[in-house]
Amino acid sequence: MANRPTDKIRRWRARPDLFVREVFGVTPEPWQAEALRAITTDTHIAIRSGHGVGKSTYLAWLVLWFLVTHSNARVPCTAPTAPQLRDVLWAEIRKWWQTMPKWLQKEFRVLQERIECGDAFAVARTAQKNNPEALQGFHAQNLLFIIDEASGVEEIIFQVAEGALSSEDAKVVMTANPTRTSGYFYDAFHRMKHRWRGIHVSCHESSQVSPGFIADMQHKYGEDSDVYRVRVKGDFPTSDTDTVIPLDLIESAATRDVEPVTRQMPVWGCDVARYGNARTVLCKRRHNIVAHEDVKIWRKRDTMEVAGLLMHEFEEANSDERPASIAIDSIGIGAGVFDRCLELGLPVISVNAGESPSGRGRYLNLRAELWWRAREWLEDRDCRLEHEELGAELSIVKYQITSSGKLQIESKEKMMDRGVESPDIADAFVLTFAGVERRKAHGRYERRPPRQSSRSWAA
Repeated sequence: MANRPTDKIRRWRARPDLFVREVFGVTPEPWQAEALRAITTDTHIAIRSGHGVGKSTYLAWLVLWFLVTHSNARVPCTAPTAPQLRDVLWAEIRKWWQTMPKWLQKEFRVLQERIECGDAFAVARTAQKNNPEALQGFHAQNLLFIIDEASGVEEIIFQVAEGALSSEDAKVVMTANPTRTSGYFYDAFHRMKHRWRGIHVSCHESSQVSPGFIADMQHKYGEDSDVYRVRVKGDFPTSDTDTVIPLDLIESAATRDVEPVTRQMPVWGCDVARYGNARTVLCKRRHNIVAHEDVKIWRKRDTMEVAGLLMHEFEEANSDERPASIAIDSIGIGAGVFDRCLELGLPVISVNAGESPSGRGRYLNLRAELWWRAREWLEDRDCRLEHEELGAELSIVKYQITSSGKLQIESKEKMMDRGVESPDIADAFVLTFAGVERRKAHGRYERRPPRQSSRSWAA
């Protein structure tokens, strides 16, 4: 520590953007430079952005700068899940630490959940409901709170930590894709914006985002969709009252830590392509989890090929992975797939989305009932949905109330008329709620009954 060039440290403390240029040999993007300089003048900074603009890189630079230029510093870092901290933020910090000049690099000690630099340190604390004290108990003259993916942090965490975050000695930086229209992060840009330096970053402003990604998001979901607003524009969702499944329900399920339910067999859903480049999709729901690998997508396959693919998936699955049922959309070409799978002895059930629902007074047809069951599965907040494209498709489907007061889900044809791709993955997932669930312990099939709710579905 005694060999530190104090003149450099002094300059870097006043100019964190200069620290990044001289220590890492890179030039920050304009928004990163603005956000780096802001930490020297503002105590509360909130950054909302599109996907992939370099927020994690900015946070990594900020943590290392603060530890180098502030003695006896404390940098508690939190995020909704341990993987977000370990695999994203901590990995990014380690990457940039390894590019530091050797004389500076050797002053650090980088551990799994802690980074030390002399008498200063940063520590990773997961922000969860069962650990609301994640941001409590830190006291130091030089204190920097880092809250990554702040939209997904539960409100109770902020309530418990309010005293620490409001301390005159503390600086706070929150970053997130703005997925929710409520909560602490949302308030930083609205009700409490007088207390926060708000920075907005669109994917269009970042050289790190491929133009192909932006074009793909526009083509798949449309510029007016919440998916495009959040992931490309960095804007908060509109919370349209006619969206079946709000985006925040989907985003919060993407990385949620849940205990897998093992007492029941999986249920599969298959949406069979009807024409052109439409996709045939198989979705495997393991009760409360849909992992990325649980979605299979095939293009331009005929009836017999699809039946053969389903048979192959069934035979390749081990005994715990085999489904209690495979729900097949049997309208049109799907009827042939169902008939062949039945001949092959697969546990298939035929689903006609136009049939009458079990909740006759509430839904126009079975399609509407299944989509609402999918929404209720997410509302229970005891599930994880890892497949990003599935989540995006779920968030763009709309509904309306008919003149008879029943709930009707937007058709694929109407979605295509407004320039949105057919939500084949979402429809396959929704079909899993038509299946029967088999309790392993009892060896019997049980159909999930429709949930009765006192809430108004039109709310």
